[in-house]
Amino acid sequence: MVDQEAPRPATPDQLAAVRQMRAWFVLVAVLALHVADEALTGFLEFYNPLVLTIRSRVAWFPMPTFSFDVWLTGLVVLVLVLAMLAGAVWRGVPGTRLASWVLSVIMFANGVGHLAGSVYFQRWLPGATTAPLLLVASWRLAHATWSRPR
Repeated sequence: MVDQEAPRPATPDQLAAVRQMRAWFVLVAVLALHVADEALTGFLEFYNPLVLTIRSRVAWFPMPTFSFDVWLTGLVVLVLVLAMLAGAVWRGVPGTRLASWVLSVIMFANGVGHLAGSVYFQRWLPGATTAPLLLVASWRLAHATWSRPR
């Protein structure tokens, strides 16, 4: 007969680490959906002319224009790198708390930008369909990060 040890219950710190890692991974998955949404609905056909128009009025405007291949490749690489960092977030590697805050704030602003832009331009903009998911997933990551003991 093999002597088996009873499983130990997870500590509150371990549960908080799992919640933050899951929230990170959910936001990365939502970002992947958002990239697909933008790619399938012609985001660059809206974005590039908008950037050029703003640059004609504000010379120092820092946003670049993109070709589809460069834009999509960059975003796919970003999503893959972020997905690979989920384990580091779970372990609480230094810098991942800050990275969680930065990612949640940027993705929340991205979601708000798509929805506010849809109101401003009085039409559903490319990427606006998944923007509410970005808002919810960003809030979940921020909440999980806030709730995790340092």
